[in-house]
Amino acid sequence: QVQLVESGGGLVQAGGSLRLSCAASGSIFSINDMGWYRQAPGKQRELVARITSYGSTNYADSVQGRFTISRDNAKNTVTLQMNSLKPEDTAVYYCNAVLSYRLGSLYYNHWGQGTQVTVSS
Repeated sequence: QVQLVESGGGLVQAGGSLRLSCAASGSIFSINDMGWYRQAPGKQRELVARITSYGSTNYADSVQGRFTISRDNAKNTVTLQMNSLKPEDTAVYYCNAVLSYRLGSLYYNHWGQGTQVTVSS
């Protein structure tokens, strides 16, 4: 059984900062990509940022230059530092990890339960 547990969401004023963390635990052999997605009310879930096991990153255009994703491969954690937050960043943020359970197995997509980020104007 694999769990992704997020923390760090909350309410912040526009221009403020928040730091989201996600820890993967359970029967994990290897983690490929990790990332953060978000879903605002009435909208589809969208990519915020992703990071490979080698540290290559990509960001949504809307957060480029404001958000920074990082990971600790030894601890199976991924972090999203969010600066200069805007009201349009308000959403439920989900952690994602593509991982395998044992040597030679396929990789599977796993999601956290989500954490609410609310940015007031």
